Parts: sequence; structure tokens; C-alpha cells
Amino acid sequence: MSTTGSCACGAIKYEYTGEPAVTGGPYTSNVVVPRTNFKVTSGTPKTWDAKGNSGKINKHFFCGTCGSGLYTELEVMPEMTCVKAGGLDGGAASLGGKVGVEFYTKDRVSYLQGIDGAKQEPVFG
Repeated sequence: MSTTGSCACGAIKYEYTGEPAVTGGPYTSNVVVPRTNFKVTSGTPKTWDAKGNSGKINKHFFCGTCGSGLYTELEVMPEMTCVKAGGLDGGAASLGGKVGVEFYTKDRVSYLQGIDGAKQEPVFG
């Protein structure tokens, strides 16, 4: 199985094969896939680095034309790519209706509740 996606303007296209190792949300909706199953198929993303909570680098990839966030590679997860779910085609952005883990729950606003059945992670990367 192959899942495709792109930035908002279509300048960058990508795909991954297989099922995600995990899906995450709600404050950052991602599918986490093995890096070996992910590839950019059109265009060249730009990058910027941020230091994660671990002190290691989180490399963010985005479209230099429209600014869409595409995916992230984290030093703490060298075998995985975190693909931003919002750019996925064919309804895949809905994460199959299931969120496996909620990231950054330390920042959850008081009027929202956790997702039943989802692992709760206060921070990520």
C-alpha cells in the first residue's frame, strides 16, 4: 500500500509505503513511518532545525513556496519520519479515525479532554 501527499501548492509531493507505526495528535497530527518507507517524489523541501525537549535536533521540512509543513525527522527517532497528516491525499489525514498517541499533552488547554484509548505523552522529541 502506498499513501501520497503534498504541500498546499503541489510543488512538493511525497509518499510512504506500508502502515504507520503510530498515529499521533491532536496538537500535531502525524503518521510515524519508517524512514526507509518514505520518499519525496517531486520538488525539494526547505528545512529548519529546532532543539527538542531531549536537547536533540528536530529537523522540520516545509515547502519554500507555500510554507506548508511536510514532515519532521527527529534525532531521538533516527529510524522514523513524522509525516504531517494534513497534507495526505485520499482522506488519509483522518488517521483512520484512530489516534494512537497524543503528543504535548502538557500544553492541553483546560477545556479539552484526552482522547479515549490514546497514549498520553506530555512532550515529544
